[in-house]
Amino acid sequence: MNTTLRRAQGPATMPAWLNGQYGPASGTRQETVATPQPGKGEVLVRVRATALNAADVHLMQGDPLLMRLTFGIRRPKQPIRGNDVAGAIVGVGEGVDAGRIGEEVVVELDGGGGLAPFAVARVDRVVARPAEVAPEIAATLPISGGTAVQALDVAGVEPGQRVLVLGASGGVGTFVVQLAALRGAEVWATCGEPNRKLVESLGATRTFDYRSTDVSSIPASFDAIIDIAGNLPLRRLRRLVTPTGTVAMVGGEGGRVLGPIPRMLRAMFLSIGSRRSIRMVMAVAKREVNEQLVALVADGRIAPVIEQTLPWDAAVSGLERLESGRTVGKVVVLAQE
Repeated sequence: MNTTLRRAQGPATMPAWLNGQYGPASGTRQETVATPQPGKGEVLVRVRATALNAADVHLMQGDPLLMRLTFGIRRPKQPIRGNDVAGAIVGVGEGVDAGRIGEEVVVELDGGGGLAPFAVARVDRVVARPAEVAPEIAATLPISGGTAVQALDVAGVEPGQRVLVLGASGGVGTFVVQLAALRGAEVWATCGEPNRKLVESLGATRTFDYRSTDVSSIPASFDAIIDIAGNLPLRRLRRLVTPTGTVAMVGGEGGRVLGPIPRMLRAMFLSIGSRRSIRMVMAVAKREVNEQLVALVADGRIAPVIEQTLPWDAAVSGLERLESGRTVGKVVVLAQE
């Protein structure tokens, strides 16, 4: 096995969209930076497409403040946003077989770096991208699709169960609806009125406009609730599940300092001594989950919802769209030609 570092064939520097300081998307600038090189157990990926996520907005804004302890106190350690990318391996670091150069892959990066022509990724995270799955499709899968799978696992969703998805038209929600229906569950969902037909086309049996519907008045009980919206009182959510049901909390902005942590603690308190549990979904990058998602897309069993596929020069408008909180499905930025 050849473990020698193989540098990419390309320039020593590259353009990148970055935020040198925490702040809004309008502060994103294109600058010239050094092309990264892979370290031990890493590969260098020539980016073809980058999918944006709510996590990119949180990292861009440094919100909540608690996260800055990990990602940079005064400014982001990694100023280039974009966690989910599809591309080709063009270089390898120590301990990685040089024979992998040329592989087409999809991967979730550590903390960002995708809004650039090249990005470094952990080799143990990369998943092969088959030719029938376009880069802009594959890039949507790791965070949103992976979170959806893990939320359904946390809730223990099985065939024949009734599931309520709160906030079903966003990046995670559109995957949750499809995957829950694929598991044989009866899916009910909330979303904005203009998106009800879309969510129903993804597999929801019934949909409700979250603006005009009091969720607590929905005439049914649920085996599981996937709460992506994160804005309903926890006690009301518990009353909507069966005596052995589970609420899986995915979303919830929380406060400026601690974010969703207080809500998580309340959920733990309410679950003590009760068979109705409220559990936080702490989604992490899982290679086996991404392999499963890629296979499902390749087989035509799920299809990511993409609201916008933007050229490289429009990356800032993509971040601004995510920042608005009104995205339907995913926003993808294509790499610079």
